[in-house]
Amino acid sequence: MQTSIKNNRFRLKPHEIAALEKMRETDTRNVLVVGDLHCPWDLDQYLPWVVEQYNLWNCTQTIFIGDLLDSAGYSYHEQNPDLPSAGDELNYAIQRIQRWYKEFNEIGTKIIIGNHDRMAARKAMTGGIPSAWLKSYSEVLGTPNWEFVERYVQDNVQYVHGEGGTARTKCRADMMNTVQGHLHTQCYTEHYVGRNFRVYGCQVGTGINFSNYSFNYARAGKKPAIGCAVVLNNGTLPINLLMPL
Repeated sequence: MQTSIKNNRFRLKPHEIAALEKMRETDTRNVLVVGDLHCPWDLDQYLPWVVEQYNLWNCTQTIFIGDLLDSAGYSYHEQNPDLPSAGDELNYAIQRIQRWYKEFNEIGTKIIIGNHDRMAARKAMTGGIPSAWLKSYSEVLGTPNWEFVERYVQDNVQYVHGEGGTARTKCRADMMNTVQGHLHTQCYTEHYVGRNFRVYGCQVGTGINFSNYSFNYARAGKKPAIGCAVVLNNGTLPINLLMPL
């Protein structure tokens, strides 16, 4: 995200923009958490709405919660002949990701690595290819300022993709505030209070285009919860946000 606040959909007055800029100069961290994208099959309307939330909630940092890529063309599942080839899918995904990078390009922006993101590395391992031959995510996607990590901890909050269960179970198992994605049909925050501790689990929505045939496998299930989350006031206030239908 560009460091200056854009006066776009909100029609902010000059004094309001100045006030928000001043707030950003403080030590308060407000994190925007972007849901699973599965590029190139992310929803067109999701990006401008997420940018809107970044500005609205005075965010200072962005974390993508995993599955930036879909990787259907080289997954271990049965291949769909109606989908683009693996090469075409990757090229299209890079184009889609560049839209996001244009808006969120601060140095140190965190990208949590999801199970779909690991697909190419897993295929290489299956084929016996040493990791030294592989390029980094940023090299392939053209995102030099992004940092790809398995897990990120800040302000006593762990940000993970979430293959191991739900946010409500993960936060209690680890006794730690937890923000995660992975489950496209769930979007909630639950707080657990004990005698000597208090933790929360925040399950972030998604930004997938459910109408794309890449998601035919889930067509008979629930519809996805299109949304993101913000974690405000140095990790103390998680809020789930659902995009209007």
